[in-house]
Amino acid sequence: MSTQAGIPVEVTAREIEREKSLGGAIGLCAKAAGFELDKTLQQELEVDKAQFSRWQSGQEGIVWAKFVKLMDVCGNDAPLLWMLHQRGYDLYSLRRQETELERELRITREELAQERAERAVERRLFTEIRSAA
Repeated sequence: MSTQAGIPVEVTAREIEREKSLGGAIGLCAKAAGFELDKTLQQELEVDKAQFSRWQSGQEGIVWAKFVKLMDVCGNDAPLLWMLHQRGYDLYSLRRQETELERELRITREELAQERAERAVERRLFTEIRSAA
């Protein structure tokens, strides 16, 4: 059984806003990832069909660890975003924080761009010196 995070799947704010319940948002999370009444998702989450159904109907709460695993496996945060929307947050202004790896990559790209710009200046300078000589 795999425990890897799913491929990131975009779920729009409009899709989230249309859901009427947390169970609907859980269903949207699964559906966006291609899991529709799919045993694979239940196996990944280590739950049976009945328990998953109770989460969607609101008859049973979902513990945080399972909630996170659901979003990781499905590759989207639809249920979490739905809860934020229900609490009055603007989904259009939310953004994820940079991970350490993303930060390192951004810094490396910025440094590379700076070095390339400096090399371009050096090349122009050398070209001008050669043509002046």
